[in-house]
Parts: sequence; structure tokens; C-alpha cells
Amino acid sequence: MAYHKVNADQRTQGHSQYLDNDDLQATTLELEWDMEKELEEPGFDHFRLDGTVDHHSGNPQNPNIDLEPIQPSASPKGRFQRLQEDPDYVSHYTRPAPKSNRCNFCRIFKLFCTVLTLFIFGILLGYYAHKKCPPSPTPSEPSDPHFYHEILKEIKAENIQQIFRDLIQLPRKEEDTDIAMKLLVQWTSCGLEDVQLVNYSVLLDLPGSSSNTVTLKNSGECFYPSGQKCYRETKKLHSQDLLYSYAAYSAKGTLEAEVIDVQYGTVEDLVLIQVMTNVTNKIALLKLGQSPLLYKLSLLEEAGFGGVLLYVDPCDLPKTQNLSDKAFMVSLNNGGDPSTPGYPSIDGNYRHNRSNLTSLLVQPISALLIKRLVSLPEDRSKSDGCIPLKLPVTEKRIISLNVQTVPTYKTISNVIGYLKGSTFPDRYVIVGSHHNSVYGYSGQEWASSTAVITAFIQALMLKVERGWRPDRTIVFCSWGGTSFGNIGSYEWAEDLKKVLQRNVVAYVSLHNPVRGNSSLDPVASPSLQQLATESQSLTCLGKMKCPGSNVSSVQMQGDSDYFINHLGVPTVQFSYEDIKTLQSPSFLFEALFPAHNTVTEELDPLFNLHETIAKLTGEVTLQIASEPVLPFNALDIALEVQNRLKGDQLDIRQLLAMASRLRDSAELFQSDEMRPANDPKERAPIRVRMLNDVLQGLEQNFLVQQAPPGFYRNILFRLDEKMSQFSVLLEALEHCKLRQSNETLQAALSKVLNSINSAQVYFKAGLDVFETAFAGKK
Repeated sequence: MAYHKVNADQRTQGHSQYLDNDDLQATTLELEWDMEKELEEPGFDHFRLDGTVDHHSGNPQNPNIDLEPIQPSASPKGRFQRLQEDPDYVSHYTRPAPKSNRCNFCRIFKLFCTVLTLFIFGILLGYYAHKKCPPSPTPSEPSDPHFYHEILKEIKAENIQQIFRDLIQLPRKEEDTDIAMKLLVQWTSCGLEDVQLVNYSVLLDLPGSSSNTVTLKNSGECFYPSGQKCYRETKKLHSQDLLYSYAAYSAKGTLEAEVIDVQYGTVEDLVLIQVMTNVTNKIALLKLGQSPLLYKLSLLEEAGFGGVLLYVDPCDLPKTQNLSDKAFMVSLNNGGDPSTPGYPSIDGNYRHNRSNLTSLLVQPISALLIKRLVSLPEDRSKSDGCIPLKLPVTEKRIISLNVQTVPTYKTISNVIGYLKGSTFPDRYVIVGSHHNSVYGYSGQEWASSTAVITAFIQALMLKVERGWRPDRTIVFCSWGGTSFGNIGSYEWAEDLKKVLQRNVVAYVSLHNPVRGNSSLDPVASPSLQQLATESQSLTCLGKMKCPGSNVSSVQMQGDSDYFINHLGVPTVQFSYEDIKTLQSPSFLFEALFPAHNTVTEELDPLFNLHETIAKLTGEVTLQIASEPVLPFNALDIALEVQNRLKGDQLDIRQLLAMASRLRDSAELFQSDEMRPANDPKERAPIRVRMLNDVLQGLEQNFLVQQAPPGFYRNILFRLDEKMSQFSVLLEALEHCKLRQSNETLQAALSKVLNSINSAQVYFKAGLDVFETAFAGKK
């Protein structure tokens, strides 16, 4: 400031001692004028009294400040005199209350009042808003069966029928990608938020420009696989049926050899035949059924055969299916793109040259051709039943088998749609169907599958539009390339393997939901059997013929293969079958017959069966996706393991002891952890998450490193209903008859023992984690 600082001791002395009145007045006037001038200067608000601290300056205060350049000036009237005449002088400018401190206090007080007002206003606003708005769904709301009914009641038979008819109107010559694009548009129009088209370039084995042939050596007669003679006019007539009667990924070439009837190609059949004759480079006449085709071909290849004529015995088919003059297609691909085994078919990955997946020349033929080869009468029926086909052993038949196919790289497409979960968006429930198929084969099954999943999406999105979401993410998938070995699902899963291993909790299959109309055939992993049974009681009506259906854990057809055998994901599937098909030899579904255009609507003219399958699938999907605790039954797995060890064919005392310990651990886990977690009063979020993680990974313990061709790596699944023991054990027991060694059996026993032990240790580790994490909190 531009005034001289006066020391306190100087100010305390009397003015009369040092100054006369005139000098005092002049001095006072000069100081008052000096201060008046400086108060009017800009920046005076920054004035600070002595003794205040400068918090922003980095320089120390200099006690020897030179004030000489600052000179006092005169004023016509003193500033102090005017201030003393002002009655408010003291109240405005008293030194004990500096302006800056007073302003700071006012600002703080105003800020406090503002915050307090806003806080009270927020409480009042929240209270009245919560009071007037409807309550949001609570986590326990989905447990109410009426909640699911609200969604499922929107699924109607007439809607599925309309979707189905729209799909079958699509040109069948369209590429897989074209149909997939139409599905993508349809699912997006339903309201599904995130729908993707995922393409892969894969190796397909397609028929050549001419049909494969079978020629009788003794007469020179040439036949197509259907039994028609090789005339030019028949080549033009039904050309697609002729071309597509083949085995994809078979060896190519021509083989002239004797035909040997091996019936179903069981181990007993092969042992008997090898005793009678030398089978090297011979052609086996093989019936489809009883065990996986790939397994039977591996036995024939090991025995030394060079070719196979494959057929379906008419006695194994329902009487309603007259397929004696129909050849069919099969795929010899165990799963995925053969050129990229075990890894996805994406750009830059190495491609193997694997167009032939077997050394055998394999050709499917009709039963009619069998009868012509051996000169059997075409009508072999009798009053008491059907006579199975069998070649006479007295006559030697030599044929020339010509098999030609063309390996070609094609683009197959998957349609993937996501409905994100609200609570656990990183946990997936996958619902899978398939689209398109080989030209003319299983022509409407894909449309039936796609219509059901689309109707479910439509019903679900109506609820989503009203603000609801499932707890877990639901992933809707329509797979391509299913007929060639589930290629679309394999490639997508291999592409996302690390993510799916961590995130997928269940797979719900919609592969060919209506194959017959007489019986419901539910198939599920042991941990989901109870849920599948309960869903039937909630959804099925008497007229739908589904109450009381037994749920089994048997190998199933379709794209669930990778999720069961490589990821160990619990799986469930509902479908309608013909009762005769259920009683017939298993694995007849491996044959793809050409289907006429009205077969689906003949089986289910009102689409009531389709509606039932859609609602059963929806019921199971919603419960898995929305229940706080995954509806898996751990104890059922232990019980299933014990049931598989019944019988006296093997000495399995060690396995039984291990299975008993597994059951004890499962019972303890069920009672100590699962039951409390299902009580909303005791349901801590961290406990529920830990429990679900244990349940999610349980079936992975039963994946063996390697299984016989066509057998599931997940040993919890049996080959068929007739087999009660572990499939790998029975196969190993049979294989000992061929090799005269128990080495294979000992290896299979070790696989089963290790799986049971792994599951028992898994349970125990889960219990230990809970005990450690919640010690002292119970």
C-alpha cells in the first residue's frame, strides 16, 4: 500500500508531545488522502492487513521492504473525518471483522443451506416417486410359475405354423448365407437387440456331376444307389436324389470285390465272419443302427475291409415310412471343418488336406437294391411280422463299386442373437436350432426347428419391451452346415472356446423337434433331468400326450455335440418321436432320407405338437436363465453314476467305493449349500455366485480324453435306452473279444475311475471353499 507504516509504540505516545495541532492536522489530512486514493484504485479487494499469510506465494516475506518511493499526497478534506461523521463507520470497517473472512463465512453458510435444502428435497422426491411408481420386479419374481406362463402363453400354434410356411416358401436352391440373412432380418424385426451373421469358409464333400454306381460283375447290370438301373432317362429324372445318395468324406475310387454280409457290424458279427473267411479288401454289406456308424466303420477298417454298402433294414422302420426304394445320405465327419481339426476355420489358419476321413469306399443304398443284388422277392412280409434282410451264405457275389465326390470350400453361416442378462450378463444359456440342409434331404425339419425358436423369441421380446430381462444372457443360435457334421456349431464354439468354457451354463437343443407324433422323447443331462420332468408337469396338457414321459441321458443328434463333449455343458432337448422309432435300433437318425414337402404338416396338421415343444423349451430356458440358483441337481449325477455301475460283468469294487464317496459328497453339498441358497432369507449374493460356479463346472469332470469313434466323451450319456452301464466300459469289454487282450478294458476302467474321483474331489473342494469363506458367519 502507498502509505507509511507507523509503529505501534509511536502511536501510543501523546500527540501534543511531538506535534502541535496544525502539524497533526496536516499529517492526518495527508494520510487520509493517501488512503482515499488507494481505496479507489482497482485491485483493492486484494488488500490484506498485516499479519495475514500469503498461501500462494512461494517467496518468503522480506522484513526490509523499501517504502521510500511511496509518497503521501494532500487531500482537500480528510478521509478519516468523513468516515467518523458516518454513523455506520464502525460497523462497516471495524478491524476485528475483515471483509475477506466475513465473505468466506457467508459463502460457507449459503452453501450449507443449499446442500441441506437439496438433500431434503431429494428425500421427499424419492419417497413420493417410489410410492406412486409400480414396484420393479424383484429377483424372486421369476420363481413364480405364473411369471413364466405370462411369457409362454404368447406362443401359439397358428403363429408357429405361419412362420413355418413362410420359411418353406424360400427357394431351396439358395445358398446357406442367403437363408441365414433372411433369418437375421426376421429375428431383428422381432426386437432382438444384437443379432449377428457369422460366416466360415469350410471344406464340404459334395457329389460330382454323375451319380455313384454299383455294377454286378456276373451280369454286368448297373444300378444307382436307389435301385434304379443306369438308364439315361433315370439319370435325368430325380437327378438330385441320385446325386445326393452318398457318404460325405468317404474315400474315392473304384473297388471290385466280393460282398460279405456283416449285418449290424457288431463285434460278434465280425468275430464270426473272420473265422469263416478272409475279409481283406472285401466289401461289407452293413445295416445302419444299434451303434454309431463311425464306430462300426472303424471296426471294419481295422478288420481290413476295403468298401461298405450301407442300408437301413425296412423292418427297423415304422410301417408309416415306406423307404425301401430310397437311398440316403450320411456324413462320416465326427464334427467341424475337417480341414481345421480342433481350431476354427478363420482366415490365416492352416488347412489340412483331409477330404477323405476313412480309407473305406462307403456308399448308402436302398433296400430295393439289396433285394436285386441277391435276387430276393420284393414282398417279404408275412402275417406275424417283417423278415429282416440277410444274404444267403451259399452264393458268392462280386460287384464293382464306384464312388466319386468333389471336395469344395463353401461358406456356411450361423445366425447368433443375444438377449443380455440384467444380473449375470457374463453367463450364457444357449438355445440352438439349425437352418437349411442338403438339397432335398430332411427338407422341412430345419424349417420346423427354426419356426419354434423364432416363435419363442417373439414371445420373449414382448416381455422385454415391458422392461423385464432375464438374469443371465440368452443366446439364440441357428446353425449352418449341420448335415455335414455339425460344422457351424463346431466352428463357432472353437472360435469362442475360452469364452464359452467360462460363461456357458446350459445348452437347450431344438434339433428336429417333431419327428413323429406318438410320444414325447425328452433327453437331458443327469443334472437337468429333474428340471425337464417338472417342466412337463407344468406345461403339458393331456391332449398333447406328454405326461409321464421318462427323461433319459442318451446320445442325441444335432448341434449339441460340441457343448456336451468338449465343454461339458448340461444339455436338454424335447422332441416328438414315433413309438416304433423309439423301439427300433438306435442311431437310425444318422441316415438323411429325401423328404417330401408335406411330411411335417402330416405329422402335426394343427401344429399343437410344435407349440408344446416351444413351451417346454421356453419353460426350461427361462428357469435356467432367471432362477438365482441354477436349477441343477448335483445329487442326481452321483445317483446316475451308481446306477451305471450295476451288473456283474466286471469286477468294479474300486469303482463302487469311489462312487459311494461321490454320493456322500454330493449329499453333503446338496444339504449344506444348495438348500440354504434356495431360501431367499439366507441367499447372500456372494454365496449364490460361488454355488452357481460349482454347479456350472460339475459335468466337466466326466469328459474323458478320448472315446471310441461316435461315442460321447461325456461318459454320463449312454448310447441308447437299452444300455444301462457306462458305454465306454461295455465297448471295451466287447473289444477284448477282437484283440484277445484286456488292455483296452483296463484303460476304460481307468477313465471311469478318474472321472468319478475328479467329481468327488471337485465337490470336496467346493465345500472347503464355502467353509473357509463363510467361517463364523453362519
